[in-house]
Amino acid sequence: MTARDPLAGKLRFHMASLAGACIAGALIIAAFTLGYYSWQSIAVCIAIAAVSAWPAGAWMTRKIKKEDPAWDHRRDEPKDD
Repeated sequence: MTARDPLAGKLRFHMASLAGACIAGALIIAAFTLGYYSWQSIAVCIAIAAVSAWPAGAWMTRKIKKEDPAWDHRRDEPKDD
């Protein structure tokens, strides 16, 4: 059994939470700008953000790990120096 980095899953969770909040905020601002002030429009924005948050968080995590010189993104673990 290989030992996985305990922070690998946590980074994805935090990135997904951050992405969901940003996506929801942007969609709500766009809805308000377009004149949609009902609770239904806010609920639709939150639902869209909830569905798209996890893929966005996973994409950001892969991008961060790929650009980190101390991380081996092919094996998803820190590089051996």
